[in-house]
Amino acid sequence: MIRKENRGFTLIELLVVIAIIGILSSVVLASLNTARGKGNDAKVKAQLSGARASAEIYYDTNGSYGTATADCDNMFDDATSGMLSYATQSNYPTNATLECVSTGTAYAMSALLPGEGGTNNWCVDSTGASKKNGTDLIGSGDAVC
Repeated sequence: MIRKENRGFTLIELLVVIAIIGILSSVVLASLNTARGKGNDAKVKAQLSGARASAEIYYDTNGSYGTATADCDNMFDDATSGMLSYATQSNYPTNATLECVSTGTAYAMSALLPGEGGTNNWCVDSTGASKKNGTDLIGSGDAVC
């Protein structure tokens, strides 16, 4: 008599493999969220860096940085400098609250870094500073980081 062997995986082996796949996928998803947050932070920093260059073009053209306290939408109204797009909240990641202060001769722009959970903000100003400022956004009237 020929005995036929069934070769296959047992239920236990299949469950172990499924559990391992589940654990690995949760690790990958956690890493993706971290990467997404760092990407949003990089976008905030890049936007504010571009804003600094555009603000200088605006200043050269108009002889002033304009005036604004907290509301960035009204800070720069010149479309040729490109500053208007940098001062628009919708061009920043969600939760990256944007604040601007300008006295005409100086300015500062600050936005929360969403990847850090709103615990830090990034600030640029007319002196060339570009730095992390903790949780305090620029105050109205303080045109420096």
